[in-house]
Amino acid sequence: MSVIKQEDLIASVADALQFISYYHPTDFIQALAEAYQQERSPAAKDAIAQILTNSRMCAEGKRPLCQDTGIVVAFVKVGMNVRFEGDLTLEQMVNEGVKHAYLLPENKLRASIVSDPAGKRPNTKDNTPAVVHVSLVAGDKVEVSIGAKGGGSENKAKLAMLNPNDSIVDWILEVVPKMGAGWCPPGMLGIGIGGTAEKAMLLAKESLMAPIDMHELKARGASNRLEELRLEIYEKVNALGIGAQGLGGLSTVLDVKILDYPTHAASLPIAIIPNCAATRHIHFELDGSGQAIFEAPSLDDWPNISWQPSAESQRVNLDTITRDQIQSWKPGQTLLLNGKLLTGRDAAHKRMMTMLQKGEKLPIDFTNRFIYYVGPVDAVRNEAVGPAGPTTATRMDDYTEMMLGQCGLLGMVGKAERGDETIASIARHQAVYLTAVGGAAYLVSKAIKKAEVVAFPDLGMEAIYEFTVQDMPVTVAVDVNGQSIHKMGPTEWVAQIAQRKSINA
Repeated sequence: MSVIKQEDLIASVADALQFISYYHPTDFIQALAEAYQQERSPAAKDAIAQILTNSRMCAEGKRPLCQDTGIVVAFVKVGMNVRFEGDLTLEQMVNEGVKHAYLLPENKLRASIVSDPAGKRPNTKDNTPAVVHVSLVAGDKVEVSIGAKGGGSENKAKLAMLNPNDSIVDWILEVVPKMGAGWCPPGMLGIGIGGTAEKAMLLAKESLMAPIDMHELKARGASNRLEELRLEIYEKVNALGIGAQGLGGLSTVLDVKILDYPTHAASLPIAIIPNCAATRHIHFELDGSGQAIFEAPSLDDWPNISWQPSAESQRVNLDTITRDQIQSWKPGQTLLLNGKLLTGRDAAHKRMMTMLQKGEKLPIDFTNRFIYYVGPVDAVRNEAVGPAGPTTATRMDDYTEMMLGQCGLLGMVGKAERGDETIASIARHQAVYLTAVGGAAYLVSKAIKKAEVVAFPDLGMEAIYEFTVQDMPVTVAVDVNGQSIHKMGPTEWVAQIAQRKSINA
């Protein structure tokens, strides 16, 4: 019988979460580097270069890959011959580890978890509780697979109860385009098939804990039906032309993972959960000999890619920008923002809407200003702000007409596409929407030279800041005429991919 000390499990969970906050898995880096080499879309290639550069910077600086440091999910397999030494339950031990990791002063991670989800949604301040799945297995070890799942990709999870003869591939090809780019492709798709509704979702999530091995699978060929499905889905999803950040390109997914389980004869449950460009997961075992040790990867594992803005990038002064000056901006154009940039996301927008409905004056004048949808990580050492990548802009669609029409906002910066009504509102008010790269949070933060909370400090990371930025890289996603790169890009690359296949046939 193995005796596992609770302090060893707590310390191992804490160390694991810190480790994955700044080290990408080596298999992910290798797959992304290969996608970079193969990519022919300039916008997508630039986005991948930013993600790879950001990844190396985080490995060197030991700072989070993404400002959204995730909700912690742990799959814990406890051997039947294991005894725990301590007075905490297994879930309490995991949560203690989460607390230690997220409150570590030298690399404090963003607390994103709220309690009372259907009510006031107060932040728990330490990112607990985690979501813990426990199973009893044979043996005398404790196996832990743990990940930190970003909200942008988690929000794109889908479940369907298909008929037994329905096509799994057709359903996935219908669902993936509807996910948009909020899950920050290129990444992984986790798929669960069978069992019951909740089992399919669990299988999909657990599948994302596996390493990327699509390159090896393609080289050796499929040996069973699930591997055949993986290959087919991988090829057909990439043929959709969605590309990195939804800008259009060759690589939308780096791998497709599938787990299945026996199901009822009348059922075909299927679930899909994407994993984003900040793929964070790790596996460790405890056998009673002490806490887990995590070996840092070699920086030689990263490709020699150092992103720099293109010579064609246009510098923009946010302090003097006018509505006339943005008329010439076109979808896909790269800009470098300079000057004062306001921030705000879900909670701030909701509070502002409530204030306006009550006839109250807002604490900030948004006239001819730009707003960045972001919830940054706390600064450490000499940083102005911690990693500060964009959040999914679609969640702010319900507030866009208010911000453009009533508040005089000139432009917005976020990630992913906007809805049709929002695009129409942007065109009606002759405004613009810009995107920053999701998965390049630390790189983006280096362009932020000063950060000051100017409203709603009680909202924590959702407070309104005023950033002073210098050459912050963005791409024009929706211009004043309502033209969207997230529609134009994939459409163009679907045609290009089909043409390439025709030529190679």
